[in-house]
Amino acid sequence: ADFRSTVSEVLENALKGRGTANFEFPLYTKDGRRVEVLLNATPRRNMARQVVGVIGVGQDITERKEVEIEKTRVAQELQTFIDTANAPIFGIDDKGLINEWNNKSAEITGFSRQMVFGQNLVEKYITEEYREQVKMVLDNALEGEETANFEFPLFTKSGRRVDVLLNATTRRDVTGRPIGVIGVGQDITERKQVEEEKTRVAQELQTFIDTANAPIFGIDANGLVNEWNNKAAEITGYSKAEVLGKNLVE
Repeated sequence: ADFRSTVSEVLENALKGRGTANFEFPLYTKDGRRVEVLLNATPRRNMARQVVGVIGVGQDITERKEVEIEKTRVAQELQTFIDTANAPIFGIDDKGLINEWNNKSAEITGFSRQMVFGQNLVEKYITEEYREQVKMVLDNALEGEETANFEFPLFTKSGRRVDVLLNATTRRDVTGRPIGVIGVGQDITERKQVEEEKTRVAQELQTFIDTANAPIFGIDANGLVNEWNNKAAEITGYSKAEVLGKNLVE
């Protein structure tokens, strides 16, 4: 019923001398199966050029329509996956302009999809000291050379620094030609902060050992000296360079 009026209109137009090309509509077979048809409706004329009927030339496009529907479904599923992924995902076109920005990217940075779409990713959202490196990674991906585990900082709308671990993947068209880049990131800010704190504590401990007002030494599992502080050197007369790697007892 949904298509009756439009099919009637196409046929009536043809009877008035106005043909229609590439009109799509469904036909239903005797057993109830739906067949998608691409129709050309052409006026049929007699010797006097009067319209006496319509010739319809159709093409069964059922399989093509099913492929199109499946492609649309897969694309929608992929978009949903990107949008709801628990990792920041962004995309750029071949000019470096943002054309993908998922919910997590918006959440982490404070910049909504509407705010970033069409903006140059490197120029607008990467700090100057990292722009050259990030641009090189993205340019390489646009040439088909992908990069994994590249670290760089993003700065949020409020000015907070977010450390990101990025995988840059080439986005291609149906012919395999690179048309953009998809970046899948991981927020490693907390991990970086833990690493920095561990480094700071280790440095403080080393300073404490070196400057302690008591001789402090260390050996490894083989009995070889691997720690020798300033006081130990002062008391023994042996510098750290002289004793490191030597057997303490022997």
